[in-house]
Amino acid sequence: MAKSIFITGASRGFGRIWAEAFLKRGDKVVATARDLNTLNGLVNKYGENILPIQLDVNDRTADFAAIIKAKDQFGSIDVLINNAGYGLFGSVEETSEKEARDQIETNFFGLLWLSQAVIPVMREQGHGHIIQLSSVLGLVAIPVLGLYNASKFAVEGLSETLAAEVKGFGIKVSLIEPNGFSTDWAGPSAFHAQSMPEYDKVKADFHAGITDDEFGDPVATTDAVLKLIDSEDPPLRLFLGKVAYQWVKQAYDGRYAEWDKWNEVATAAHGH
Repeated sequence: MAKSIFITGASRGFGRIWAEAFLKRGDKVVATARDLNTLNGLVNKYGENILPIQLDVNDRTADFAAIIKAKDQFGSIDVLINNAGYGLFGSVEETSEKEARDQIETNFFGLLWLSQAVIPVMREQGHGHIIQLSSVLGLVAIPVLGLYNASKFAVEGLSETLAAEVKGFGIKVSLIEPNGFSTDWAGPSAFHAQSMPEYDKVKADFHAGITDDEFGDPVATTDAVLKLIDSEDPPLRLFLGKVAYQWVKQAYDGRYAEWDKWNEVATAAHGH
């Protein structure tokens, strides 16, 4: 059965690939982008099955208006995919106030506003699926992407809470957590803080540890995403890629070892 799917950041990368996959199989798609011209190819090919909306997700009023427009057009919103976001490269110290605020504004608050906007629609329908594009970096952190890590950690906490709150309305919540993929996320879409020479070695070590094999093919994610939105019992968290699981498992094994080591101190702090 065809679904009505609202997806942000549909101009490129995962958003573009997934939007076209939905349209190919007959779903109705509301696709948002800052520049509507980037969606012309999809509009020309799929006509009335796609509703393009110019949207800056940082604008809360515009987010709510876009959700209303989508519902008016297609009658329902079965799936919301909060995909819009970008990466900010730079050490924590290098990051300016504006860069930090802009990163959190887009990656976290934009997602929050659209989630808030769609909940009443899905609650009235009695069903819906909110899918948040997080990252493996919402579970483990690496140097040089501190504010991006922070934004995705925030998305994780928000979404896990949201899942518990809206379950009784028939609304499901899932977090997609990709490892690295060969999109332009780290290229033209990325922002870079002004460099300080003190962090040259940190950055060199970071780049030296990256291999091409760690980056997946974004087109190969399509089947997983289709299975996610079609599932009657979707997971709260879904990794994408072959690197994410082992990376997170290794990180959490280390955390448990450290927690175990300090558990006596922690327990004593309870007081009774």
